[in-house]
Amino acid sequence: MATKTGATKTERLLALLDGQPVIPVLKIADVTQAVPLARALARGGLKAIEITLRTPDALECIRRVAAEVPEAVVGAGTILSAAQFGEAARAGSQFIVSPGITRELLAAAKDSEVPLLPGAITPGEIMAAREAGLDFLKFFPAEQAGGAAFLKALASPIADVKFCPTGGIGPKNAADYLALPNVLCVGGSWVAPDDMVQAGRWDAIEALARDANALRKTR
Repeated sequence: MATKTGATKTERLLALLDGQPVIPVLKIADVTQAVPLARALARGGLKAIEITLRTPDALECIRRVAAEVPEAVVGAGTILSAAQFGEAARAGSQFIVSPGITRELLAAAKDSEVPLLPGAITPGEIMAAREAGLDFLKFFPAEQAGGAAFLKALASPIADVKFCPTGGIGPKNAADYLALPNVLCVGGSWVAPDDMVQAGRWDAIEALARDANALRKTR
């Protein structure tokens, strides 16, 4: 079961996400695009965003969004080590997302006020995370790991663990995941396509965000 500390951090993370059905997963190559992109997504109702550490300027993107877009809740993704956890937290990340879970990351999260959303896909990984006091997990890569059917099968034997599946999720299958009792939200990049970001089509991205935010009505 979740420890008192773990439960508190889970509650803090859920408060940051605030019932948002889709968490944009962003890979931003041009730092100047970070602020207008975050603003467009927030206007569309997707205030919580995950900026992945997959580009050289990712931390600077997080800094700028944290400083210039108060209406956004910026998190850092693709965190692979305690060092990256610390860097992302210092840059202004309000939550940390990792594709997996390690002792090093658990130790970093324990010593930080910033909540961690680690990835787990097998029953053993999920149970290990649960024993560590974590009952809200990323399920990645979702489609490749068995998709909505796999998560549905987990809902009964591990009923107290909830998920944010990410990987291969888009407008055609997001509702399948959101209909599951153990899924609180999904992560996806379809709300900020690379071509739209590069062209600065912020109104179009805002419209995609509104459509994604409306998925909450299907739950």
